[in-house]
Amino acid sequence: MIIDKDTLGILSRAIERLDQGFSNLPEIAAGQNDAALAAMERVLLEAAARMQDNYPYMHPYYAGQMLKPPHPVARLAYSLALFINPNNHALDGGIASSAMEKECVAEIARMFGFESHLGHLTSGGTMANLEAIWVASQLRPGKLIVASKQAHYTHSRITGVLGVPYAGVEVDDKGCMDLQHLEQLLIHGQDGKQVGTVVVTLGTTSIGSVDPLPEILALRKKYDFRIHIDSAYGGYFKLVDNLDADAAAAYAAIDQADSIVVDPHKHGLQPYGCGCVIFKDPACGALYKHDSPYTYFSSDQLHLGEISLECSRAGASAVALWATQQLLPLVRGGEFAQGLSKSRQAAIAFYKRLSEDRRFVAPLMPQLDIVVYAVKARSASTSSRLAKEVFEAAAAQNLHLALAGLPRSLFARSQFEGGDFDWDQENITCLRSCLMKPEHLSYLDEVWLLLGKATDLCLAEVNV
Repeated sequence: MIIDKDTLGILSRAIERLDQGFSNLPEIAAGQNDAALAAMERVLLEAAARMQDNYPYMHPYYAGQMLKPPHPVARLAYSLALFINPNNHALDGGIASSAMEKECVAEIARMFGFESHLGHLTSGGTMANLEAIWVASQLRPGKLIVASKQAHYTHSRITGVLGVPYAGVEVDDKGCMDLQHLEQLLIHGQDGKQVGTVVVTLGTTSIGSVDPLPEILALRKKYDFRIHIDSAYGGYFKLVDNLDADAAAAYAAIDQADSIVVDPHKHGLQPYGCGCVIFKDPACGALYKHDSPYTYFSSDQLHLGEISLECSRAGASAVALWATQQLLPLVRGGEFAQGLSKSRQAAIAFYKRLSEDRRFVAPLMPQLDIVVYAVKARSASTSSRLAKEVFEAAAAQNLHLALAGLPRSLFARSQFEGGDFDWDQENITCLRSCLMKPEHLSYLDEVWLLLGKATDLCLAEVNV
């Protein structure tokens, strides 16, 4: 069995309990008649057949993009909430789910070490980062927003949408923000604009690199700027106990940031879309001030729409996250944290195998659970071509990887540098594995076997 069906009985019983809460109301239309039920079943079965045209995202053989299946309790809670379909913009639309959202966000804020906070869920990391950058631009008007060149492309796009000046910071040979280039920007600015906010990425989506937050905090003491943490992918690794020293130091200092973004729909075991933005200073809420002629009169309590750029938002996301955090609290050493530790352990073990295998070049020790590696060849173009061929050959065996283009600078410590390797192009297309499921650790032998078969097949064709 690949799809979890054992939990459907729990959903049925939960729906019965939900229905009891409205037993004081007169009944509305009777249940669906036989013809309507038959029509719905026909359409739903057709949808199920159409949905078979997907990669097996839920299976450990899928190690490509950052796709992690929701926890069963999140799926069930989300489905349960849909029978009410709450809207967490105003309390009128989602009384219970708004309270659940506030509880969830408070627990995430505590995980990051914020003693006070202002925050809410969003439709995803893009919207969460947009809000954080919008707030930063309001507090530091006309100032530069800077992020590393390995940061997510959404930052340059968001600043373009907001009309805010933006600059990319060079990265070092580990893919982390280069401190020398950052300080030059802090001193000289760019195009007459001084830096107002530094976006620090804890877990880049390309290679999983962690920017040096402690050193950037030291620079903040010399130069006045805000720090926004984009940990949409990597935020939950705050709970992990097997990070390297640099990453551990960065996460230990995360509570000194001005704002943080994390995506529960990545490592937080949630359905799409569920992002979260948190500000350390609750006074940021004043920036959202707006008037509505009808929305916020049902209660004197804070309506989440009063501190959000988005209007309608799915209350079901909050219910699913609340249920997951009730079952799996965000504590170090807990079941949730142990799952992340296994993903990290799988990445380290996979990197070790790659480093010891003459077929591959693994240029970067993974800092989280993303591993990138090139196929050993005599030139950058040949290595890139072979990576694409291995990608396709692996997929034919149901092992699904991803491809990522890495610049030459990230291979400075690898076997590609020196010797007779021909850098006939400045970038190499690499294979990329996101080992973000805890099950990847126990499936590592099988994944390695399939990768080896696919690679040997492609290399054999080259040698013929």
